[in-house]
Amino acid sequence: MAALTLTKQQARKFLMYYHGLSRDAAYIGKEGILSFIRQVGCIQFDPLNVVGMNHELVLQSRIQHFDRNELRELLYEDRKLIDYWDKCMSIFPVEDWPLFAKHRARYQGWCDQNEAAVGRVHAEVKLRGVLCSSDVDEEEIVDWAWGPAKLSRAALEGMYHAGHLVIQHKVKTRKYYDLAERWIPPELYGIPDPFEDMGDFYAWYVLRRIGSIGLLWNRPSDAWIGISGLKSAERNRAFAQLLERNLIREVQVEGISHPLYIRTLDLDRLDQAMAFEPQEKRACILAPLDNLLWDRVLIHQLFDFEYRWEVYKPVAERKYGYYVLPVVYGDEIVARFEPVKQRGKSPLTVHKLWWEEHARVDSSMKKSLRECFARFAAFHGTTFDRKSLKL
Repeated sequence: MAALTLTKQQARKFLMYYHGLSRDAAYIGKEGILSFIRQVGCIQFDPLNVVGMNHELVLQSRIQHFDRNELRELLYEDRKLIDYWDKCMSIFPVEDWPLFAKHRARYQGWCDQNEAAVGRVHAEVKLRGVLCSSDVDEEEIVDWAWGPAKLSRAALEGMYHAGHLVIQHKVKTRKYYDLAERWIPPELYGIPDPFEDMGDFYAWYVLRRIGSIGLLWNRPSDAWIGISGLKSAERNRAFAQLLERNLIREVQVEGISHPLYIRTLDLDRLDQAMAFEPQEKRACILAPLDNLLWDRVLIHQLFDFEYRWEVYKPVAERKYGYYVLPVVYGDEIVARFEPVKQRGKSPLTVHKLWWEEHARVDSSMKKSLRECFARFAAFHGTTFDRKSLKL
């Protein structure tokens, strides 16, 4: 089948439409949260909180009047979403639980090797109910994924990754665990692995990641982070399988030498995006680990925007600042800014804003950015210090 051909501007327009960034009311309320996460597969969780945690920032840019409490309800009351491993720690629909059987199997080996400790922790959770790591008395220090850790923490996390436990709720970033069988619906818990082999699993996962971004290429990429064992050979086979099954289409973008790919099921959205003409261009703020930014090399080529999250860089090596967020306007990324850490109901304040060289700043753009920052302040339940933006 012949490849589709797009200009860079058309590719950008599709991505903005696909992610709901060019439309004011693309996603609304709890159903909007569910709809968006189902579309992209997952959103990435990160505990760092300067002006909200990453998953909150992803949703505030897309969900009209986003309310953190609605996300909490979907996770811990309605149980329609779940905290689990995908693109690192992530949030995804609970119906996807069976699809991660191969990830759980990797951690079952650790549980088997530490059978005595796992058995004790399992008995504690079964008897006492919801527990966090400080509620479990296993003081031995063991090697764990993040370095030396108490056996109690390692056992809880190992059992969680192996699917014996789930996060029943969180208090800020502290995880409270309970038995998975108590919270995963019976029609999903314990059913057989739906993938016959790793090839089928990788093909599904590659398709999922294409959908997480909207357009993606078959190249080394941060978009593949979290897919254990996916090397270039496995990735190539997955793309070939997806093309053969007509689950993806090749897209040639003018000015980009490598082909991109779109899910076949998203072709209608591509047509909708090409026909969409907003009355006014919309501005919005992106999260540092936003799905749109998962492949930053691709974003650089499509948007002429080079972005690195510099929170873990030494101060002397930072080009911009500690916690800097991109700003979208229409189908372009036009600026980035460093916010002052949000404290309570104090006004939202911008420390510094940098315009991109390609940005054509006019009165309409400035107006849209002021409205964008007002929405961002409202998300925090406060007002925006307009003087700090200097528009």
